[in-house]
Amino acid sequence: MRAPRKNSGRRAAATLSARLLSHVTLQAQAGGDILARFDDVALGLGKFSAQAAERAKRLHVGLPLSTFASGNRETDKEVLVLVRRLAGRGLIEYRLGRTQSEDLVVIEPQLPDYWPRLAQLGNADTLALSRFAYMRRRADEMVLESPRAGALFKICDPKITVALALLSTPQQIKQFRRQKDFPGLELLALLVDCQILFKIDAAGDGLRPDEGDDALVLWDFHDLLFHGRSTEGRHANPLGGAYPYADTIAPLPAVRPHWPVTKIDLRELSSAAVDAPSPTAKLLRERHSTRDFDNQRPITPAELARFLDGTARVQSELKTTLDHGGDGPELSYTVRPYPSGGARYELELYLAVDKCEGLPRGFYHYDAGGHALVQIEARGNQLDALLKGATFAMGVNAAPQILITIAARFGRVSWKYSSIAYALILKDVGALMQTFYVMATDMGLGGCAIGTTNIELFAKMTGLPFHVEGPVGQFALGRGAKPEAPR
Repeated sequence: MRAPRKNSGRRAAATLSARLLSHVTLQAQAGGDILARFDDVALGLGKFSAQAAERAKRLHVGLPLSTFASGNRETDKEVLVLVRRLAGRGLIEYRLGRTQSEDLVVIEPQLPDYWPRLAQLGNADTLALSRFAYMRRRADEMVLESPRAGALFKICDPKITVALALLSTPQQIKQFRRQKDFPGLELLALLVDCQILFKIDAAGDGLRPDEGDDALVLWDFHDLLFHGRSTEGRHANPLGGAYPYADTIAPLPAVRPHWPVTKIDLRELSSAAVDAPSPTAKLLRERHSTRDFDNQRPITPAELARFLDGTARVQSELKTTLDHGGDGPELSYTVRPYPSGGARYELELYLAVDKCEGLPRGFYHYDAGGHALVQIEARGNQLDALLKGATFAMGVNAAPQILITIAARFGRVSWKYSSIAYALILKDVGALMQTFYVMATDMGLGGCAIGTTNIELFAKMTGLPFHVEGPVGQFALGRGAKPEAPR
């Protein structure tokens, strides 16, 4: 009689599966078309074979990626195309589990093109938790995320949170596997792929220089999180004017109720200035947002040159040596028409030109030092997406004649300032926005500040990593349409 086999103590490997979001259903049509239905929307996904449609039924509980991601067979290729299309529309999540009925982790994509990949890991590798990673409560769930990650991880097993906390100190995988609640190599590989964990070499200590390039070293945690979550492109949260508290909290009044003490009335003291305002005061009062533009009379290159000259052109440059306890580095500064914290002047202008008489449609960088436009090769669909996003944000039907994206070279500010770097950048954006408004008003042009930007789209158009240089504001510019005469 054979002796019973000893239990090795090893757990079964977790399976990674693609799964439809709970509110989404798939419907196969007679002609082979498959529709995704959700929130009273029917979205066409294309034609597929009966075999692929049958396999797709498993997506509501989870279809293991290993069964189709290789695309070796024709049906596998079809299912892969279907899942990719669903994922690109934000209708797929991924589950990691050892059984079909129990999730260890649910992976929620934050980027439209996110696809889970298992980084190659070996026992000799040493891992550490990213300083940008954080865990928080979301309703009755715990989620692990990072502004650098392409996905968010919902932790379904509390033991995983304890195990991951150990990675605040670098851990060699060989030793880490001996932990009672080792979370599994599959999860570690997914977290490395998302840069929530990172590998360090034998000489590293897991601190800032080990995690990324010099530009990343300059970022504080709260600044990168604010940049990543207050803009569009790198998260899947609601964004913009959704009025989330309209049903629960009364709106604040436009004018604050006055303090219940004696006040000094200034109207008599300023009556002369009100009757005869200065040219500057007159411009400030006439300033307003223009969202509709006269495309029969587009802005001209000469007007654009004058606008940029008056608002953003470098007027002079100077250099000095930093007095920093010895031989400090040489610092360079510029003087420009708008104020900037610490004279850092970190803001750069990128122009998406839709209509400008005599200037080809395209994407340009404004060289503020040379007062010149440099065209950047961008795909037509990317330029269209940038302009369409601004159109949607303004709530109009036509794109602006010129969309100015204000980008920041973040290191110009964070190299000097701690804790307040990103806040200073946004203050600079506000100062530049007002400068744009005043100049546009003075020139008889129309302008409109836009409250959101897509940092991932900008990164693809420029090839710049989002933490090196990225958009922090937008401004629509053009010749304003005349309001229709009353009938």
